[in-house]
Amino acid sequence: MLQRKMVLSCMPIVAALSFAPPCAAEQPAWVAASNAHAKVLIEPMAAFSPELASSLGLSEFDERVVDLGPRLTERRRTALEQAKAELERRLAAEREPLVRQDLELMIDSATRQIDGVVMEDRYVLPWVEAPRLVFGGTQRVLDKQFPRERHLKALVRLRRYAGLEPGSTPVATLARARYEEKAGNDALLAPMKAEVEQALANTSTYVKGLRESFAAVKVEGAEPALAALEKQFAEYDAWVRETVLPRARTGGKLPRDYYAYRLRQVGIDIEPEALIERAQLEFMETRAAMAALAPLVAKAHGIDATDYREVMRALKAKQLGAAEVEAYYRTVIDAIDEIIVRERIVDVPKRAMIMRLGTPAESAAQPAPHFRAAPLVGNTGEQGQFVLPLGNPQDGKSETYDDFTYKAAAWTLSAHEGRPGHELQFTSLLERGVSLARAALSRNSVNTEGWALYAEAEMVPYEPIEGQLIALQFRLMRAARAIIDPSLNLGLMTRERGRLILVDDVVLSEAMARQELDRYEFRSPGQAGAYFYGYTRILQLRMETEIALGEKFDRFAYNNFLLDQGTLPPDLLAKAVREQFVPRMRAR
Repeated sequence: MLQRKMVLSCMPIVAALSFAPPCAAEQPAWVAASNAHAKVLIEPMAAFSPELASSLGLSEFDERVVDLGPRLTERRRTALEQAKAELERRLAAEREPLVRQDLELMIDSATRQIDGVVMEDRYVLPWVEAPRLVFGGTQRVLDKQFPRERHLKALVRLRRYAGLEPGSTPVATLARARYEEKAGNDALLAPMKAEVEQALANTSTYVKGLRESFAAVKVEGAEPALAALEKQFAEYDAWVRETVLPRARTGGKLPRDYYAYRLRQVGIDIEPEALIERAQLEFMETRAAMAALAPLVAKAHGIDATDYREVMRALKAKQLGAAEVEAYYRTVIDAIDEIIVRERIVDVPKRAMIMRLGTPAESAAQPAPHFRAAPLVGNTGEQGQFVLPLGNPQDGKSETYDDFTYKAAAWTLSAHEGRPGHELQFTSLLERGVSLARAALSRNSVNTEGWALYAEAEMVPYEPIEGQLIALQFRLMRAARAIIDPSLNLGLMTRERGRLILVDDVVLSEAMARQELDRYEFRSPGQAGAYFYGYTRILQLRMETEIALGEKFDRFAYNNFLLDQGTLPPDLLAKAVREQFVPRMRAR
């Protein structure tokens, strides 16, 4: 089907700001006031990570690049501490309750960022995968939906990465310098050997991806910078092989307090052992549910098996062709939209949904299905994108997944990455005019991935029976993540044991299992448990609310209320439900 297109305009509400807040038909005064305060925290964040500012939509930072200069830790910590002190001063003078809550969110965000600066400096040898950094930084401003001026700014950013702009230094040179100034400290954690080897194998993929990206938006003049970067990356990789790789570690165990910090950063506020125990129970219950459902799926599809593993393998055997995948997903996405409206699950966004396949370079940078959010600031109609990689690049090749390219898988994956999951949540941030504090600065994996997994569960009763089985498989995978990730990083499980759980019990392909294990050990230790934990927090709150309201509980109103709150952490979300939603529904 043709994509629906809608262009929304947005005028700055706070004229003093250099950025416009998220678009909405009408925004309360407290949102405008909150966004004015948000500049205090956004400015130091943008100063050190302008690529992040670009992804929010702050186009004035599009020509700048990440700060990897000397005394980086000291400078970042000072800037964040000054921002935190200013926010605390403003909190003391603020009287509007909702603005006060947003200021508290910003202070918490500043605190977590300071904690991150301190902990990373204390424990980690700062090695940077420079080619991946450059590819990711340019992609943030080369989206075809963006205006021409942003694409041209991407060329300036590229030249800065290469050190060709006046006053700039090649990012590879700076990355090497930051590593070497700490290399004498043998107590710091070196990168994983598998991580370094994978990075070296992917350099050519990123270089090719950069050329293709600039060609796709017809920006001329990039070749001198690309040629310079290609040479710099070759020299950087030679240094990595000589200096970084010999020191790389093979064991994945992390210091306990460092790993606990990683959990806090993604929003998991319980001890890792408690997370494992909860996930073990969920794993067993979900596996039992799959065992009960599998014979029904087998009967419906004429499969000569009853064990859920064999039934799933039979479903996977009927793979869609590469040219069929995107078209089939679009039919499922349209069907899901109709179900959401018919069953009154939640309001459907006014904007269309985009789903596409990932390029080889995108798959190297992010080998799992993911959602690329649209800019929250100054958005004029740009949409988020559900990106589906077809493989996991390794050693210059791509191991192909069979986990997402068969019909039964499209339902729950579309519900998670699309609607009513990430796409609906982030598009709602734009259409509902949520403050920047609640839309971006308070965001962590628990509140975003928790909603997306909850969205999967909301859709299960309306999916075909084979789709329900795969929804349970995905839920089993999230429980497995919350077991394996902490177990690996605390030295309680070997990588091979984790692989067997993922391949034999969860029925993932070897390529997908490797992607998962890489994620736990070096791509993002601690993050994978956030799905399960966030989901359980929302479910618990849902049950509490149903008990409190009885027959006055309204799922449609409840789900919309959750989205109205933005990406609040679980405790604050629960507080809003108890103090606002429950009294409101009781008064009906």
